[in-house]
Amino acid sequence: MTLSLTKRITGFFLALMMVSLVGCASGPNKEGTGEYVDDAVITTKVKTAILQEPNLKATEINVETYKGVVQLSGFVSSATAASRATELARGVKGVTSVKNDLRLK
Repeated sequence: MTLSLTKRITGFFLALMMVSLVGCASGPNKEGTGEYVDDAVITTKVKTAILQEPNLKATEINVETYKGVVQLSGFVSSATAASRATELARGVKGVTSVKNDLRLK
């Protein structure tokens, strides 16, 4: 009898684990856990690249990433600065495309 109860409990936890894994799977409109982590790393690398560029004010540029697509928003002082921010973002490994929504001050 104890073996049967153990099998049932084990089966229950295996089923629970499978359901939770399926719940973490990505779909067309949501990210999986791995994709979210990858996007967070990409965002950090893009922000770091912008921060290291002396002609850009990193505090005025927002960076968001979704499934490898980086969106830049905020304010820059010139069209050259906007182009440079886009160029830096494209240079980060894992970036599939860049949407430049930066505005001139």
